[in-house]
Order: sequence, then structure tokens, then C-alpha cells
Amino acid sequence: MKSIRKADLQNCEEMIRHGSSSFYYAFSWLPSPQKEAVHVIYAFCRMIDDSVDEPEQSLYSIHELQALFNKLESAEGHFIWPSLRWLFSEFPGLSKEPFRRQMDGQTYDLTFTRYSTMRELEHYCYLVAGTVGEMLLPVLKGEHSEEIRHSGIALGKGMQIVNIMRDIGEDSRRGRRYIPLELLQRHHYTEEELEAGVIDDRFRALMDELRFLAEQWFATGLGDLAAYPQTSAFTVELAATFYAGIMDVIVENKYDVFTQRAYVTDEQKRDMLIGIAMRHGFTTEMLKRSVVS
Repeated sequence: MKSIRKADLQNCEEMIRHGSSSFYYAFSWLPSPQKEAVHVIYAFCRMIDDSVDEPEQSLYSIHELQALFNKLESAEGHFIWPSLRWLFSEFPGLSKEPFRRQMDGQTYDLTFTRYSTMRELEHYCYLVAGTVGEMLLPVLKGEHSEEIRHSGIALGKGMQIVNIMRDIGEDSRRGRRYIPLELLQRHHYTEEELEAGVIDDRFRALMDELRFLAEQWFATGLGDLAAYPQTSAFTVELAATFYAGIMDVIVENKYDVFTQRAYVTDEQKRDMLIGIAMRHGFTTEMLKRSVVS
């Protein structure tokens, strides 16, 4: 087992705390070392994403991350490298391949910025988010079947569709269009209208189609929760519910994803937390320990 400095894991925790309050809240219920493992996975995925979206502010380019990951045993210069060595030592069933596919997927954003078909979009969602489900399964579930692997991937893909819906305006300003041309044409909505931020019945209809797709993937992703340990099942459902709630906020915002960023409030998270916790058999006393206050 690899030794790890407490400060390295704390740095990973800070990244998830500041980068995603929803994930931090949800996975805070996990016992050690699963909780710390989720922090490390999030931190590295965050670094991969930032290396493409904010390269000027990132310590490493995506290609440097790929190279250092491929020589992980000797990689130095950042807390992520000893943290990853600890992760793979602590969870020997965890493969490096989903991490490599995640990085490959993020390189798409460097050159492939406009999607034509729903099939292309689904493949991208698998690479950048379905792979996260593959990373988390050995941590949350341990040994798992191909069926459960499929559900973990589906959950990640559903979350990525939510990301795409939420970030349409921001992505457009970066010159990216993840909504496939196939979907635009089906609703008689043009690329020019998307860039101009036109919100009408056609736009709402295509957003509803994306929501339906995300909900299907969420349903598949949550379909095997009974096979998880109780606490893992609770945290997975909580994270998915927090994320799916963003789509409700988009509707509340009258589908304005061009000038408003949809987010679930702490009060809304608290209500979701209580309902899911009760369903999973958690007591009132356990609820008091929640990080959602």
C-alpha cells in the first residue's frame, strides 16, 4: 500500500469542495477510504477538464497530463501524483484505462467543437463522463458485473447531458456546440439562432428532448442501486438527484441558459437529502451530521 501525506488528500478535498458543492455534499457520507478516493478522482478529472477549458490558468496541458499519468510511478511536482498512486494502491480493482479514455475525450474539445449526430454526442458523453462512472464503481461497489458497469456509465452520461444543457451559452461563447445539428434540424432551429440565444417553442422542445434523454440515462444508472452497499447507494442517488435537479431549475428559469446559470440551492439540496435519506433507512440523528446545513 502506498503511503500518502494527509495534506495531499486534503488538497484533493479542497478541489471538490470548491469545484462542486453537489458532489462534495453527496459523497461526504462515504466512510474512509472511499470518501478520499472520490476526492482524488474528482480532483484529477477537474485538472483534466481545466487543462482544456482554462489552459492559461492550468499548471499542465492535457498532453502533459497524459504523459505524466503514463509514467505515474515517477510523476512529481503536484499533489495529484502521490494521491493517484495512493488511489490505485488502495483500490487494486481500479483500472487506469477509464482515466486514459477520459483524457482522450477531453482532447476532442481542442479540435472537434461542433457535433452533427446524437450518436457522436453519446460517444463524447461516454468518454468525458461515462468513464467517471467506471472510475467510481471499484470504489463504491468493489467487484461488479457488466450490467452494473453499464448503469454506472449511463449515470455519467446523464450528468453530462445536464452539463451540456446548463452550459449552452458559455460553450457557445467558447465556439463550441455540443447540441448536434441533427437535433437542431429536427426542431427547425438554426445554428445562428442558437448563437443568438433565441428562446422559443422550438428551443424549448429540443431542450425537452435532451432532458428526456438525460432522464432515461439517470433511470438506467439508478436501476441497480440495490446491488450497492447502503451508504454507496445513498450517495449515488443523492449525487444524481442533485444533478437532475438542475434541469428543473432550467425550466424555472424559462429555459434561459444563455444569460443565467442554473444551480440547485442549498435549501433544495436539503429537501432532496432528507427524502432520499429516509428512503434509504438513515435516521434523524445521522441526518444531523450532514454537511448540508
